[in-house]
Amino acid sequence: MVSTQAQTGVGAEHGASWDDAPYPVLVADAQDSVVLRNDAATVLLPGAHPGTRFADVVPGWLAEAHAAVRVPGPRTGQEPDAEPPCPPLSGTIGERSFEAHPSVRADGAVTWWLIDDTDHVLAREALDMERRRTAFLAEASSMLLSSLNLGRCMDVTAQLAAEHLADAALVIAPTHGRRLPVVTCPRGGGPSTSHESADPDEVPGLGEALRGFPPVPSRWIDPSSAPAWMVPEDFGTVGSIVITPLPGHGVPAGALVLLRRSGGAAFTDSEEVFARLFAARAGAAMSAARLYAEQTSITDVLMRELLPPSLHQISGVDYAGGYRPSADHERIGGDFYDVHPAAVEGDASLITLGDVCGKGLEAAVLTGKIRNTLHALLPLADDHQRMISLLNTALLNSHHTRFVTLVLASAVREGSGVSLRLTSAGHPTPLIIRADGTVEEAQTRGTLVGAMPHAPARTTALTLAPGESCVLYTDGITEAEGGPLGGSHFGEQRLKRVLSECAGMPSESIVERVQMLASQWIGRGRHDDMAVVVISAPRTHHLSAVNGHTRGRFTA
Repeated sequence: MVSTQAQTGVGAEHGASWDDAPYPVLVADAQDSVVLRNDAATVLLPGAHPGTRFADVVPGWLAEAHAAVRVPGPRTGQEPDAEPPCPPLSGTIGERSFEAHPSVRADGAVTWWLIDDTDHVLAREALDMERRRTAFLAEASSMLLSSLNLGRCMDVTAQLAAEHLADAALVIAPTHGRRLPVVTCPRGGGPSTSHESADPDEVPGLGEALRGFPPVPSRWIDPSSAPAWMVPEDFGTVGSIVITPLPGHGVPAGALVLLRRSGGAAFTDSEEVFARLFAARAGAAMSAARLYAEQTSITDVLMRELLPPSLHQISGVDYAGGYRPSADHERIGGDFYDVHPAAVEGDASLITLGDVCGKGLEAAVLTGKIRNTLHALLPLADDHQRMISLLNTALLNSHHTRFVTLVLASAVREGSGVSLRLTSAGHPTPLIIRADGTVEEAQTRGTLVGAMPHAPARTTALTLAPGESCVLYTDGITEAEGGPLGGSHFGEQRLKRVLSECAGMPSESIVERVQMLASQWIGRGRHDDMAVVVISAPRTHHLSAVNGHTRGRFTA
């Protein structure tokens, strides 16, 4: 190469080492003419011959930078090669990225050092991309896990995918028969749900994704093979498709379909990998939501017999019941009551109310077993002591170490009143509300069940006149702590005073009043399970059996 340094004094002053510089170097004089270029600059900018106008042979960004830093004419009073502070400038030349560092001489000439920083730019862009993707995945995980509703998870998955990954997205749940639950969302739109009668195996890659197999690369999927139900309305021609599984907890949660319009950029390998990372989080959230829904359904089925019913009049006797668990977030506990209508008209109905030692789910499990045992002993309902003894034996022979207090009541309509037989087994004494407001204790006592080899109990008989009631309750009411100072028990005496004010009231009203006053006494304090059942003789003389052969029951 013929050296260009001899063509100008500027070049001579710089010496003969320009060609050895590791970076492209261009020098423009005060008249903006190229006066020097080294070998690297010749390769990079072959049109930048000495004597050409600088702005005509360099990219626009470099020409603008040169105009900004150039000093016209000599600057007296400055040392040679003195340069004002100037931040590095950057831009592209061809497919490469460069930083341009100017050096302004006192005579107005500018030397430009062009440093190739393509690798650094690519690294920074990759790092920025990973940071954005990581932030997106964190945000997506938070949004997806904020709800355990499966439909909501599918909607959020489709919206996030359409906004950040594609022009439109579909979330397809596992098929139910030949109907595919599909949530479709175009970019900028909202999700819509449909059920498509389609065979997933007719769509390349979809059947495999729904079965949890690895995704088929997008380049293997012909966009024209997408059925009409997969393409949103007014979407246009599909240019690229990604179908990836939504992996769940051992079972596939569904499939994610990403669509891009024709004419846009096709999905890259990197984008497909990122789509799978997003799908893994979405699939986990959908799987968790589905498992939660299944567990909730199972729990509801198992608890259905334990939930409070609405008691009513049975064979001419009024019944009402109420229950409050020890914790507001719980639905079941250790207190229970059942009303078993007589199998034969004219026989007595059996009412049971009990309190299992403990509270919460463990107590509720034993409660269910006690309920079932008592139900199996209904043929012996006329003999309370025998029922208690058999239940006591069953509990002693079980692996449970808990015990139960229990009260049994047999009620039958006789004339205008109700005949009762009451038996308490270690339970608070039933209270009788007479018509004049007097509150009596039923004369029955007994030993708690499931603690000792024998559980003797005494049965008492009495009659309720029209408008009179018998109140069965658990100690959660009398032992409820609260009051003005927050540490006093509600107590049996206070309960009797409350009941004396309920003379002649319907059974439902008595239950509501007891529950209301006990709740006011407790306030926000802690308390045990509380249950109450009221048996009343109606005032009317025109009574009719309501559902007299249907079993009414409650367990909590």
